Amino acid sequence: MSIVIQIDTPPIREDESGALRVGNTRVLLELVVEEFQDGATPETIVQQYSTLSLSDVYAVIGYYLRHREAIESYLDQREELAQHIRQRIEAEHGDMGDIRRRLLSKTTM
Repeated sequence: MSIVIQIDTPPIREDESGALRVGNTRVLLELVVEEFQDGATPETIVQQYSTLSLSDVYAVIGYYLRHREAIESYLDQREELAQHIRQRIEAEHGDMGDIRRRLLSKTTM
């Protein structure tokens, strides 16, 4: 019996903003990788993000493990971008922590 070995491309796509998403979902690559790094199994990740397929999660984790340096670099870039956006929002709107504290105090009354 012979089997035809096929090379699959990872189920990762880049959206219009440059973010990497898993399969045909809106789930970000970094969410899946961070869950895996925190010890979640692929099955647990699929339970948390029901639009993901188990085979896509396994494929993405396998790709991450084979290309860890490139994925870590991407994750670092995404974190830098998020930090830049947080700083810009804080500069434009001031400290949002005070508003959050006031809102939270009203819900506990």
